[in-house]
Amino acid sequence: MNIIRDKELVNQYHFDVRNSEWEENNGVPTTKLKVDFQLIDRNEEEQKMSIIVILRFMIVLDHFVISGAMSQGIHMTDRVVQDVDEFTEGEKRFLVDPLLDMLKRLTYEVTEIALDAPGVNLEF
Repeated sequence: MNIIRDKELVNQYHFDVRNSEWEENNGVPTTKLKVDFQLIDRNEEEQKMSIIVILRFMIVLDHFVISGAMSQGIHMTDRVVQDVDEFTEGEKRFLVDPLLDMLKRLTYEVTEIALDAPGVNLEF
């Protein structure tokens, strides 16, 4: 699979201090990562297609919550699928890896500044 990636886009990124009073009334948030693949163009004749990978996340840590969304356009040659479920788990991971790397980097930098201490390393 030959791919060309657009630049990663940070659509939203939130750093919020946890609020124990709010959590008592509304429930404790849970960590979630959700990846969506949206097919935006497919040309079977030329064996080309384009998708957008969207990463939505909420990461709950001891004293704060990080949430938001990131996306990246990906253009493929030599491979056309009818549905994104045709990708293997390994291929899906390969497609989303740059967004996970961006999330790790952004979280490290933001927490380093916000906490005035070494940043938080996320592990995926």
